Amino acid sequence: QVQLVESGGGLVQTGGSLRLSCAASGRAVSNYHMGWSRQAPGKERELVAAISWSGARTYYLDSVKGRFTISRDNAKNTVYLQMNSLKPEDTAVYYCAQDSTSRPPGLPTTPGAYEYWGQGTQVTVSS
Repeated sequence: QVQLVESGGGLVQTGGSLRLSCAASGRAVSNYHMGWSRQAPGKERELVAAISWSGARTYYLDSVKGRFTISRDNAKNTVYLQMNSLKPEDTAVYYCAQDSTSRPPGLPTTPGAYEYWGQGTQVTVSS
């Protein structure tokens, strides 16, 4: 069974940094597109970053470009989201996501394209 477990969230001041981790089990992250989404109170879930199964392609939401970096460690079967220069608008629950198809072409850029999701980790940025 696919399981995705996020960690690393917390409370940080504006301008601070956090690194989120997603530990995957059941399927190798090296074979699937991986992503991070977030959902703020009263708002729709949005995809903030994604990385293709090969690592050759990445996607970032415009508002996080230059501040967030998605990466993977295939040996540890773990995906990371490094978040720098955090802003209050980044406050949300962050979810790790995995695509359902092994090594497909393209890279989905919407949260609905990812089938498997973790339980989420809260990120709160104080003003």
